[in-house]
Amino acid sequence: MAKTVIVSCGTGIATSTVAAKAIEEACKAAGVAVITKQCKGQEIPELLKQGADLIVTTSTMRFDPGIPVVKGLAFLTGIGIDEVVKEILDILKD
Repeated sequence: MAKTVIVSCGTGIATSTVAAKAIEEACKAAGVAVITKQCKGQEIPELLKQGADLIVTTSTMRFDPGIPVVKGLAFLTGIGIDEVVKEILDILKD
């Protein structure tokens, strides 16, 4: 069964697209079925109602979503991206 990852950034367009594609590629390579849903940070609560396993965000979370949250800034900078991808895969493989 596919895992659902909410990928958010400030506008829900540029950064979340880059992060979502990288997450999808890493999951495919690791044999993890995944569905990504992109959004603005303020849209996260609405998407959570549909169900999700993980949130990857480049913006600040101002509430506890009740599921794991990974800081996705590495998708912008490229610094520490391997560690972030590993953290994401570790969460989704559980």
